[in-house]
Amino acid sequence: MKHITILFLSVLTISAYGQDKYNHTYYNKLTELSGTDYVLATIESAGKMFNVNSTSLLFLNTRNGQSKQIDFPNGAYIQKIEQINIDSFQINKVMVTAHTVNLDNDKRIDWGDPTQIIILSTDGQEKTQLTKDNFFARTWLINSQTGTIVITGHTDTNNNGKYDRTDKSEILLYDLKTLKLIVRI
Repeated sequence: MKHITILFLSVLTISAYGQDKYNHTYYNKLTELSGTDYVLATIESAGKMFNVNSTSLLFLNTRNGQSKQIDFPNGAYIQKIEQINIDSFQINKVMVTAHTVNLDNDKRIDWGDPTQIIILSTDGQEKTQLTKDNFFARTWLINSQTGTIVITGHTDTNNNGKYDRTDKSEILLYDLKTLKLIVRI
């Protein structure tokens, strides 16, 4: 029985290692961050069996070559990356909308999980998640006249990972300079 167990574990290890040789990582979606020395790249992984979505971002200083990598949880899905540059308020940040939490505790992070709004500094040194893990962001708008972001969505009040009648629809208003909540309606 010991020999069969050892043989089984050896075959399992060899087959798992053999699949790993097909995995590779590549940089994609280069974005110049205007008003800065930085370029932003997504880091994506691909394998033989499946394609893993972007789970990391790389901020590259084009003047000196220094870089900062921001990692998201394994299996996270980055929807959109947008630079917010409002000179009159001295705001220059990067907004990332992403699915980063498996709220319904199924097999993986998917479209049924909440969209979070994450704000990063243009050098990648600061990361602030505006919306809580149980808040499903639906729409958002940046008001350049006031330097704020308005986010609509709902909070999963009964913690079942999906939208129900009992869940509370809300509007959140954040100051983009301080990244603090101004009001919850």
